[in-house]
Amino acid sequence: MSDVWMLRTGIVIAGVLLMAAIYFFGRPRRPGQGRRIEGGRGDGRRVEPTIGEELENELAQGHGDAALQSEMELPGGAASSDLGRRASEDFDKIVTLYIAARAGEMLRGPDIVVAAEKTGLTYGHMNVFHRLVEGHPERGPVFSVANIMKPGSFEMATIQSLETPAIAFFLTLPAPLPALDGWEMMLPTAQRMAELLDGVVLDESRNALGRQRIQHLRDELRAYDRQHEAPPITRSPRW
Repeated sequence: MSDVWMLRTGIVIAGVLLMAAIYFFGRPRRPGQGRRIEGGRGDGRRVEPTIGEELENELAQGHGDAALQSEMELPGGAASSDLGRRASEDFDKIVTLYIAARAGEMLRGPDIVVAAEKTGLTYGHMNVFHRLVEGHPERGPVFSVANIMKPGSFEMATIQSLETPAIAFFLTLPAPLPALDGWEMMLPTAQRMAELLDGVVLDESRNALGRQRIQHLRDELRAYDRQHEAPPITRSPRW
């Protein structure tokens, strides 16, 4: 089995795990919450997120909220931090980047921690790293960084021995900042971490991230922001 095949398989599984994490680890669920908004519908109805057969199999084997939460505990039995918890479970778009190790190499836990600290990330909710809004951490993550290996977290109790072929950056929209601003924070962070880890930045299709794809994503997120702008306030005329 080739390293490239293993990496691609791992990244596909990681996408499923990231969707599962976002689905299960937002705010405590109430009836009707935790479902993806269908962007093309104008009636406001909600549908379950498409997270694939692999996730369904995981859930069928009993990996519900309690089981998943137990896997996300901090060393010493402390509960996972709320830093980086999304303010809302509703989302309608995810933008993903990956940092992959070079052929024959692995990304190592201690190096990931140092690179995360150097790029201003905060370790928190779900035991992953988050970029928070400066001065307003309660607004939730601008974007987050997870391990592509199951269960997706970075466990500090075993971080010295952790090795992974790649890590994933995900910008879940709506975010506490406009989509384009979130992207402009996530991209240079991923590029800098790739330099620190001697890795390669890949797009959501596991291809090397090039200028054309970057520009396409900027245009896409600019259009997203236009579609989600608050309607102008209509002022009543003064008589």
